[in-house]
Amino acid sequence: MDSGGEIEGGGDENEFPSAVRGRKYSPIVAHDNDRAVLEMSSIDPRSSSSPYSKQDLKKVKVNMQSDVASEGSMPNHSVISPQRESKLELFGFDSLVNILGLKSMTGDQIQAPPSPRDGGDVSIALERPRPTAVKSGTLMGVFVPCLQNIMGIIYYIRFSWIVGMAGIGESLLLVTFCGSCTFLTTISLSAIATNGAMKGGGPYYLIGRALGPEVGVSIGLCFFLGNAVAGAMYVLGAVETFLDAVPAAGILRETVTRVNGTDIAEPITRPSLHDLQIYGIVVTILLCFIVFGGVKIINRVAPAFLVPVVFSLVCIFSGILLARNDRPAVGITGLSSESFKDNWGPAYQRTSNAGIPDPNGNIYWSFNALVGLFFPAVTGIMAGSNRSASLKDTQRSIPIGTLAATLTTSALYLVSVLFFGSVATRDKLLTDRLLTASIAWPFPAIVYVGIILSTLGAALQSLTGAPRLLAAIANDDILPVLNYFKVVDGGEPHVATFFTAFICIGCVVIGNLDLISPTITMFYLLCYAGVNLSCFLLDLLDAPSWRPRWKFHHWSLSLVGALLCIVIMFLISWTFTVVSLALASLIYYYVSIKGKAGDWGDGFKSAYFQLALRSLRSLGASQVHPKNWYPIPLIFCRPWGKLPENVPCHPKLADFANCMKKKGRGMSIFISIIDGDYHERVEDAKAACKQLSMYIDYKQCEGVAEIVVAPNMSEGFRGIVQTMGLGNLKPNIIVMRYPEIWRRENLIEIPATFVGIINDCIVANKAVVIVKGLDEWPNEYQRQYGTIDLYWIVRDGGLMLLLSQLLLTKDSFEGCKIQVFCIAEEDSDAEGLKADVKKFLYDLRMQAEVIVISMKSWEGQGEQQESIEAFSAAQGRIASYLGEMKETAERDKTPLMADGKPVAVNEQQVEKFLYTTLKLNSTILKYSRMAAVVFVSLPPPPANHPAFFYMEYMDLLVENVPRLLIVRGYRRDVVTLFT
Repeated sequence: MDSGGEIEGGGDENEFPSAVRGRKYSPIVAHDNDRAVLEMSSIDPRSSSSPYSKQDLKKVKVNMQSDVASEGSMPNHSVISPQRESKLELFGFDSLVNILGLKSMTGDQIQAPPSPRDGGDVSIALERPRPTAVKSGTLMGVFVPCLQNIMGIIYYIRFSWIVGMAGIGESLLLVTFCGSCTFLTTISLSAIATNGAMKGGGPYYLIGRALGPEVGVSIGLCFFLGNAVAGAMYVLGAVETFLDAVPAAGILRETVTRVNGTDIAEPITRPSLHDLQIYGIVVTILLCFIVFGGVKIINRVAPAFLVPVVFSLVCIFSGILLARNDRPAVGITGLSSESFKDNWGPAYQRTSNAGIPDPNGNIYWSFNALVGLFFPAVTGIMAGSNRSASLKDTQRSIPIGTLAATLTTSALYLVSVLFFGSVATRDKLLTDRLLTASIAWPFPAIVYVGIILSTLGAALQSLTGAPRLLAAIANDDILPVLNYFKVVDGGEPHVATFFTAFICIGCVVIGNLDLISPTITMFYLLCYAGVNLSCFLLDLLDAPSWRPRWKFHHWSLSLVGALLCIVIMFLISWTFTVVSLALASLIYYYVSIKGKAGDWGDGFKSAYFQLALRSLRSLGASQVHPKNWYPIPLIFCRPWGKLPENVPCHPKLADFANCMKKKGRGMSIFISIIDGDYHERVEDAKAACKQLSMYIDYKQCEGVAEIVVAPNMSEGFRGIVQTMGLGNLKPNIIVMRYPEIWRRENLIEIPATFVGIINDCIVANKAVVIVKGLDEWPNEYQRQYGTIDLYWIVRDGGLMLLLSQLLLTKDSFEGCKIQVFCIAEEDSDAEGLKADVKKFLYDLRMQAEVIVISMKSWEGQGEQQESIEAFSAAQGRIASYLGEMKETAERDKTPLMADGKPVAVNEQQVEKFLYTTLKLNSTILKYSRMAAVVFVSLPPPPANHPAFFYMEYMDLLVENVPRLLIVRGYRRDVVTLFT
């Protein structure tokens, strides 16, 4: 194949490359804008029925599409033409052999979604094989970087001083204590890192995918700050070592001549704070220029930084073994049991800012303070995970390399405690901060060079890794404020590097290594705690996707590791701990408010799922006690008419749903029905569900959206009312809008559908709330005054009373008062009924005015003129409809039919029902014309009455009432008298 993508071939099939031998490419006419066309055909070249001869195969132009993979826009899982015959055609997809074979042939890789919003179907695209970058193994990819980061400045210029201050015994405890924390964190890191492929971002990527974007970003930004501050610590360590090795280079000097209150014969010259600041800023700027050169330059020189470290360690231990014999010095005793005994116990005391013992010093050292000083010497275990993109096998290299580096350095520290405590006096350990250089053999310059190169290399790694960590957080597009730090794939994070350098220079200006070290410790411990908590949560939940290759882990170890991190933080400084936790909490809160929503399949989602399952099982299937009853409304969003385009639901339905919850707590189910065949309308249903969900979120209503495709509304609702929900979390109230437009729009199918829905709710034992006047329903900012009137006619389990109380908890109705209207059969029953209702409301802790209306007074009262007019119009329409029914029955010689089924009409009963609704409507208009909301009991549809008649009853009931809730309870109480 030449560069132009042409395949030249003779008449022999064997002349084709092996990768395409046995396949036939049918020629395709490429359009001008079609850069890539590749079609496989299942035609066998040896088949006589082939429409193409071998001459047609002599020259086939194949343009490879190089940018398809980058765009990831292929719609199907296979690029094979659908016309190709397949032996597995029954299954509807190409076989795995074809898919995987095509993938291996092209050398493609399936890319993971770079952010929580870039998910989607996995696609396999064709492109030219790209030259793969050189991958690192366990030794150079994980072990060496971890060793370089762990073996830093603290060991060379602080460790012997720590042994002198804490003594051998507590120094061993200190190393074991801090080493246990990083060891347990390494175990957790190994488990998470072997549970799938890793991308850039190091611990941020691991924590974010385990605990969610909010936790990942908050801990990731703190870890970024820790890395940036660590760069300043390494720079100060290198500068301090240089000024100790070359005192003449110092611009200013300071001399200390006191230790434990006793003058020392030899004055101790220490670098000045201003010297550290000046040289530190210069070195930081020079390192930033190197970082701008790119990561390739740093990787080329990285192995060279390890050689001085190893060689310096050899010199140090050689000098310890030959200390007394080679060149005796003041305070150097060689390996001595007397020194071991003298240095076994602690000698905590006050020191100056430079660490020189001084009774009047500003700093008092204790074991807790030494933990903060020493802990950065065991950090660096994340260096391998930060390089996951350049490892051959991350799931093998990260656990083995990181654990090996951790154990190696811990063993080295333990041995060094014994050697340092036995080779010099305590005064020498406390005053000679560079004891490692003093005892090194053959000469101290080797150690100075090793310290400077190792610390500069570590600083370079920090200034290289921190910007990339910040860029990885920015590229996930969680926080818009970090968009300035985004970089394209393969690009250098120049803006993030500038920002990191600014932070590093600010810390260098502080100039005190002992003050910077605890700050780094807090950020690293926070990151380690996040890793341990991630493993603890994933291991405890044990989701089906949790299958790490690293088997030596347990949730209890991760929990101990996380608690150990928190304990160490408080041991070091509760002030720094509170500040770091507050910073992480502020970032978390900011991300949750301002961040873009994303779903990484984190452990919290799994925890919520399992908690929901356990809660559902604990609720059982028995009826919920009235004290624990919550309304779970099913909001029927399907309009009776037509809504404007792109409006999925009536705008006021969500406002009304919120009014049915106390302080917004509770779940609502918004349901809509699409008429048609499911297979044909499934995509429409998905789009409608997404649109309805966006509407719910916009209205800030706690609820979920569901779309059902059914042949018609009645069948769809009947299926919903039977199957929606689980256990006791099934919806218990059906909420829908009253069809006020049915007669005006001449929607003759609405009565039968409306009556069928009500009957289905009664059969399914669901409460019903029908809202009339939804267009005028107030939102949370529209205050209502007046009364909430309840026309309590039938026993409904207290649902009407409860809903009225829930309305009073809303800002829009809190200024209203409740009036309860009761209907008495006789005048003699009025007073007793009123007293009973008042006592009942008092026991229910409800304040309301009770008004009793007797049937006798009801008969004597005059009807409202508008009610009489509506009554007469309803009589005429019913008579006309009944006449048409009779004519049809006589013509077809069938019984009276309505809504597709036979009916028996009792005209006297119809008149009675009309008269009852007339009287009730007149009463409502008389007493509640100015009420904010009116509640009235919902009469069930009479048996064997046409749906048209029932709609006439309901229309007469709601006539001229602007805002009405028609309520029907179900066969159970929702309120209780008892505590």
